Amino acid sequence: MSASRETDDTDFEDLGDLQREVVQVVWAHAPVTAEVVRERLSRPLKESTVRTVLRRLEEKGYITHTIDGRTFVYDVAASRGKIAARAVRRIVDWVCNGSVEEVLVGMVDSKMIDWKQLRMLADRRGQRGRRRK
Repeated sequence: MSASRETDDTDFEDLGDLQREVVQVVWAHAPVTAEVVRERLSRPLKESTVRTVLRRLEEKGYITHTIDGRTFVYDVAASRGKIAARAVRRIVDWVCNGSVEEVLVGMVDSKMIDWKQLRMLADRRGQRGRRRK
């Protein structure tokens, strides 16, 4: 994969445990260096290993980097919410043939979210839409 890969193609399912942990550190502390990421991981790793994971995450479109002097500084390419939305979209398309309504009703039925929360989110979304006009 090349670094030019679109971030819309990212899918959290394609990450291993270490990659997930590293991207979580970047999301929580961005902008960060490889050394900061290494220090915040739950297990001791060589800096070269962390750099390799960061490079792969960048190739997959989860993070980006800039260069400050000779130091790579990593930042998020997409928010957690956008990554989660893309993952949910794949589930909606695959499991429910594109029916968001079916997913939401299933979430309410399984008590992941209740109708009151769902209404509150719809109201909040409606308010955002009105503000943009």
